[in-house]
Amino acid sequence: MTEVREFSPQAPIKVFLVDDHEVVRRGLHDLIDAETDMEVVGEAGSVDHAVARGPALRPHVAILDVRLPDGDGITVCRELRSVMPGLACLILTSFDDDDALLDAIMAGAAGYVLKQIKGSDLLMAVRTVASGQSMLDPATTARLMESLRAHEDAPAPQQDDALAALSPRELEILDLVGEGLTNREISRRLFLSEKTVKNHISRLLGKLGVERRIQAAVLATQHHPEGPPPEPHH
Repeated sequence: MTEVREFSPQAPIKVFLVDDHEVVRRGLHDLIDAETDMEVVGEAGSVDHAVARGPALRPHVAILDVRLPDGDGITVCRELRSVMPGLACLILTSFDDDDALLDAIMAGAAGYVLKQIKGSDLLMAVRTVASGQSMLDPATTARLMESLRAHEDAPAPQQDDALAALSPRELEILDLVGEGLTNREISRRLFLSEKTVKNHISRLLGKLGVERRIQAAVLATQHHPEGPPPEPHH
């Protein structure tokens, strides 16, 4: 059985806030700091700032806005959990979006709440995920994974044509996306800058006619490029 973490005023839940709206962050900060068993240890307004600051703060919970100016909270979740596996990520969004929820599940998020949530319910959600429990509804998760499998099984000749239009480097990056690697991990694997990897991914998403990284990952697992990718030169 998973050990349930316990918190108190002497050992409060450390919360990291990531939202690009200062008013939202300030409201969340005031709400959380008013509780005796939790405290805000830091804030960020972008993906880059969050990934750079987060690990040093050693938070127990990260509250992440799903939409950020340079990316999304799901990327932050994936990046932070790669260095802090025990971190509980709570994705905060203003709309109910199955694609975003599926992305959150794949990134290892512990919960997903709408911004319309009442303050008392958000505090309960923070305590729930901090204790090691999940806020993701099992029925919803099962339904989404089933729809993903159905999508994988569906024939997609137009996607075959789109894959044929990808360059060898784009196919190589698509394959690594399918393995669940982050931009940072792909850049290290291929000895490229993160900006170059991000540009390649933007182009390949456009060529494939998909908007979300998870959709590209589905295509990658369905259609591997022929033969192993070339070994990067040292």
